[in-house]
Amino acid sequence: MADPVEVDRAAVLDGIAHGFLGRRGGVSQGVVAGLNVGLGAGDDDVAVIVNRRRAAEAVLPGARLVTVYQVHSPDCVAATQPWPDAERPHADALVTATPGLVLGVVTADCAPVLLADREAGVVGAAHAGWKGAVGGVTDSTIAAMEALGARRDRIAAAIGPCIAQASYEVDDLFRSRFCADAADNARFFAAGRAGHWQFDLEGYVAARLDAAGIGAVERMALDTYADEDRFYSFRRATHRSEPSYGRQFSLIGL
Repeated sequence: MADPVEVDRAAVLDGIAHGFLGRRGGVSQGVVAGLNVGLGAGDDDVAVIVNRRRAAEAVLPGARLVTVYQVHSPDCVAATQPWPDAERPHADALVTATPGLVLGVVTADCAPVLLADREAGVVGAAHAGWKGAVGGVTDSTIAAMEALGARRDRIAAAIGPCIAQASYEVDDLFRSRFCADAADNARFFAAGRAGHWQFDLEGYVAARLDAAGIGAVERMALDTYADEDRFYSFRRATHRSEPSYGRQFSLIGL
């Protein structure tokens, strides 16, 4: 029998059905033991289905789960009903104004962002890895929410568990790419060992949300790489030469 599903919730989204989940409370075994919800993790399909159902029920009981096929893009889609797994749109964010749906994005170091305009009854979820973040996935999500009646100054957003600056080493080329996009992006890089830097993904995503005029932004400050007991991490698994890695859910619904 699996332990209860563990859910982290953001104060800024109080009153909205949402949750950032980790690896606690699932039925997967082996290297992805726990609440793995990744369809591409090499896990047992039945275990993933059970884990997804457990996660959704922990956030919005009875809701229908909606996800996308994530490709590290800036693209966002609007959902009014779930898609079959094989027909999921290739995108990295989704929004809805339809009650009874729970939107989900999977991550394993990238930053999950959950957004809501309570007054308009519109919610969104975005997967912001560095490619999607610099490409504007949060901006696309905000625009899609506005198309459904949201107003950006009323939108509250929370950034969930992701790789923290202390754990995210990058090289000079990575930093140069960001600074070429905007010179002040240098503030998100702390000096590391020779030729390397520590990148603040959470800080960068928060700054993009602030610059977009969002009403409130909360950083959960949870490091997926460092906290092995609670979270899956692509980079940690890579450093250990593990054969696979799990993914965790971030969910929001009406």
